Amino acid sequence: MNSYFKAIVIGSALLTVLGACTPISRSHGFISAKGSPGDIESGIDSKSSVLAKFGSPSTIGVFEENTWYYISEYREQLGYLQPKTESRTITTVQFANSGMVEDVIIYELEDGKIVSLVGRATPTRGRELTILEQLLGNVGRLPQGTLGQENLPGGAGGPRRDQ
Repeated sequence: MNSYFKAIVIGSALLTVLGACTPISRSHGFISAKGSPGDIESGIDSKSSVLAKFGSPSTIGVFEENTWYYISEYREQLGYLQPKTESRTITTVQFANSGMVEDVIIYELEDGKIVSLVGRATPTRGRELTILEQLLGNVGRLPQGTLGQENLPGGAGGPRRDQ
């Protein structure tokens, strides 16, 4: 009985460890059931035919409204590790002013460039105050220009007098 119990524990532990190594895969972005955006032909297809074949683009150019982007990405994740992008495709469809496809460019993951982000902060002018200086900074200060003017709220004491 004892060896049978050990075999079950070891077997379940082995299955748990092997299950943790199974990759979790996810597809993000554009997925076409009717074909590949590479099937778009310049001079033949128009905006309406591209919409009919592939649907709305992932995004449209900010400054070039005649440029559509279809973006797709495939990622895998092993256990607790960070997901790793296995493939990425960005299909750029450029239209002429007439609405006909002018050019189709397909970018792959290898065409991308790594951009390093800088984590520096922009310095501000003036001196930096501590939290205590900020809280107690105005204690004891009187409003400027109100001393001696008796008819202003917060001015030198006494009841108001109409002149």
